[in-house]
Amino acid sequence: MNAVDYDKALFYMNRGEWDNLLILMVRTKDDFLSKKIEQFLHACNFSRDYSVIENTAYRLLTYVDHALSSATTSVSISG
Repeated sequence: MNAVDYDKALFYMNRGEWDNLLILMVRTKDDFLSKKIEQFLHACNFSRDYSVIENTAYRLLTYVDHALSSATTSVSISG
């Protein structure tokens, strides 16, 4: 698990850097992160309903939060 990918995802979402988020989606080894980014970008580009965009953003942020907390827990246990 590469915690840098999750940090990048948060940074790119916060800054609105959709191109970099797309590149991260393709390059990451985490299939769940890739799928969440894909759903978010699809909603941003094609949805007219803001609640759909908001829900996909929330799901992506929730997954990133969970993955980062799991990554830090595994590091502290093994370290």
